[in-house]
Amino acid sequence: MKSLNQVDIEIFNAIENEKIRQNEGLELIASENFTSNAVLETQSSVMTNKYAEGYPGKRYYGGCKFVDVAESLAIERAKRLFKADHANVQPHSGTQANMAVYFACLELGDTVLGMDLSCGGHLSHGSPVSFSGKLYDFHFYGVNKDTNRIDLNEVRQKAIELKPKLIVTGASSYPREIDFKGFKEIADEVGALLMADIAHIAGLIACGFHNSPVPYCDFVTSTTHKTLRGPRGGLILCKEEYKKAIDKAVFPFVQGGPMMHTIAAKAVCFKEAMGIDFINYQKQIVNNCKVLSEELMSLGYELVTGGTDNHLLLIDLRKNDMTGKEAQELLENAGITTNRNGIPYDPKPPNITSGLRLGVPAITSRGMKEREMKQIADMIYRVLHNKNDITCEKVRVEVRELCKKFPLNL
Repeated sequence: MKSLNQVDIEIFNAIENEKIRQNEGLELIASENFTSNAVLETQSSVMTNKYAEGYPGKRYYGGCKFVDVAESLAIERAKRLFKADHANVQPHSGTQANMAVYFACLELGDTVLGMDLSCGGHLSHGSPVSFSGKLYDFHFYGVNKDTNRIDLNEVRQKAIELKPKLIVTGASSYPREIDFKGFKEIADEVGALLMADIAHIAGLIACGFHNSPVPYCDFVTSTTHKTLRGPRGGLILCKEEYKKAIDKAVFPFVQGGPMMHTIAAKAVCFKEAMGIDFINYQKQIVNNCKVLSEELMSLGYELVTGGTDNHLLLIDLRKNDMTGKEAQELLENAGITTNRNGIPYDPKPPNITSGLRLGVPAITSRGMKEREMKQIADMIYRVLHNKNDITCEKVRVEVRELCKKFPLNL
C-alpha cells in the first residue's frame, strides 16, 4: 500500500504543519496535552482494523481474541487506578460518557441539578444547546458572586427545592478543588443519585492531588486525554449495582462498534498513570499552575477565585480593558495558544468573553517547570500589555527558543 504523502499530499502537509505548530508553540489550553509515543503508536496500530461490537467474551463478531485482551486490560487498569467497582472504556468522548449515564439512570424529562455553564460547568451538564438540556429538565447551581467558589449551601437549597433525580458535579473551567463528599451529603439528603464529571482533573485524582469522587458518587465520567494524558476518548466508572445499566447504555443504546485502537491506547495510558514518573508529573502540574498564577497576579492580572488548586486558571480581563477574544488572538500571534472563556456572570457573549483560560498540562509534559512558568507569565504580560505586532513577533521568537529547549520529538 502507498504511504500518506503518495495518497493525499494535502492531508500529509496539514499533519506536517501541525507537527511544526505543536513543536514551536506553547500549548496553554487546559483541555489539551501531548500523549506518549507509546499511546501514539497504539492508536496507529492494526487494532483500528477490527470491528468488535459487544464486550470482551461477548462479541457479535469473530476474530476478537486479541482486542478482548486489550479491552480487558483497559477495564482492569482503570478500576485499579481509580479504585472503582466497574469501568466502561468504550465511550468515544466525555460527552458520550455523560449521555450513557443519563440514559442509564434517568427517564426523559427527569429533573437534574448541574453546574451552570456560565459558572464553569460543561455543555453536556444541561446546556439548552446540548442534548442534555433538550431531553432532561436541568436546573443549575452557580458560584458565589463574591468568591466565585461553589457554595454548597446554595446547592443544598436548590436540591431541597427541586428534588432532582440526579445531581451532576464537575466542571470545565473551575480552578478550585471540588468537595465531592459535601455533594454526596446533599444527594443523600434529597434522595438523588450523584455523578461527577472529572474530565479535566482525572490525572490529578488518580495520583492523589485532588480528592476522589469514586467513594461518594454513583457514577464518575471522564475523558482520557486531558490531565490523564492518554488518547482522545471517554471513560465511565460506577458502583457494581449500576454495571449492567451502564454497559447497556453504552452498547447498544448510545454506540455501536467500539474504537479498539483507542481502547488499547487507553490501556497504555492507564498503565503509564500508575508509574512514579506520572505521579511526579501531576505534582509538577499543580506546582507549575500555582507559580503561573502567582506571577500573573503580581503583573496586575485578576484571577477568578484569586488563584488555583488544580491544572488551570481563569483570568478576568475586565480591569485590563480587554476581551478574551482579543487576548486569545494576540497570544496566538505570538505562538501561545489559549482559549477565551467566560467568567462567572460574564457580561460579554460566549464568542467574546471577559476571560481567558490557561492550563499547564501540555507545557508540563514538555518538561517545563517553575522557572519557565515565570518566563511564560512575562511573555503573556508583554503581549497583552503592548498589543502590537512588533511585540508579538519578538515574543514568538522567544517562544520558539524556549520550545527548542523542551522538544516534543514528534
